[in-house]
Formats: sequence, structure tokens, C-alpha cells
Amino acid sequence: MPDVRFYFDLGSPYAYLAAERVSTLLPEPVHWQPVLLGGLFRLTGRSTWALGDYRRRQRGMADIERRALGYGLAPMRWPDPWPSDYLFAMRATTYAFTIGRGHEFAMRAYRDAFQRGADLSIPAHVLHAGRLVGIDAAELDAATRDAPIKQTLREATDAAFEVGVIGVPTVAIDEELFWGDDRLEDAAAHLRSVTA
Repeated sequence: MPDVRFYFDLGSPYAYLAAERVSTLLPEPVHWQPVLLGGLFRLTGRSTWALGDYRRRQRGMADIERRALGYGLAPMRWPDPWPSDYLFAMRATTYAFTIGRGHEFAMRAYRDAFQRGADLSIPAHVLHAGRLVGIDAAELDAATRDAPIKQTLREATDAAFEVGVIGVPTVAIDEELFWGDDRLEDAAAHLRSVTA
């Protein structure tokens, strides 16, 4: 069976759209891999479309809103500000995966952010998502300062870059990479072709 990985960051609305659809398009097992998009930007010398040119930002947000409705998801409700700093949230996500609650935590946090407009740069919002999926808030808060958790996220981001991941969402099927929410169907088709 091929190794299937879903690379994501909680700050990415395109990754949110993909996260909502991964389980319907790709059969298990899919390994969800949190990475720090800001770290990938530093490694690639790129930046986000959401900062800088106002018209480009508005077009991108409108595209995401259309896609969400087209996928049958709740209307987008943007955090304000967006984007912001997701380091705390991604360390919390990394910890949640180490205790077997990663998928539930990521989906709760994504929905809080992009369906309810919660700013995940605010630790209390991240800890609230954790509580809703059964993770003790004090335990989660402490984990975000834990050196091994910090190192795990840093190494995951570096490892993703080393295999060619330059942004999120990216689905990797063995060495084949599919970058973008609009490439999920291509990833699913490729997976079917290599497992037929």
C-alpha cells in the first residue's frame, strides 16, 4: 500500500477545504502531517498571497468562499485578523497527534477558525478547541512549550521541504506530490491507479 500523507497548517483556508474532503476522496490510512507554513515560506523564499496586494487577497478569499459553498460546507467566516501567527496552534496540533487526538483536534480548530471566525493566534481559542475534543487545556498549553514538540514540528517542516513540499495543502502518495485543494481529485485518481 502506498504511503499517503496530507500536509497541512491550520492557518491555510485552502488546507481547511482539503481537510474537509480528504476522508471522502482518499481511503485510509492517510497520515495527517502538521507543518509550519511560515517555515516553508522561509525555506522556499516565498510569501502568502493573503498579504500584500489587496485585490489579489480579495480574489483569493472570494475563490475560497465559492469553493466552500460548492463543496457543501458552511459559509466561510473569516477570522479577524487573518492571516496571523499560527505557531502556538501548530505546536498544539503536533502534540494532539502524539496523543492520538490529532485529526479530531485539527478539524475542530479548522471549523472554529473558518466556520466561526475564531483567531487561532489567540491561545485561548486553541485551548478551547482542545477541550472540545477531550484534551486538558493545561496539558495542551504546557505541550506548546515542550522542547520535543517544538523539535517535532520543526523537523516535520524541514522533512516536508526536503521531499518537495512548498505549500499546503499537499497530498503525497509515495514520492508523487499534489499541491492544492484543487488537486485532491488528481491525488485520488493517482492512488487508484497505483493500487489497482
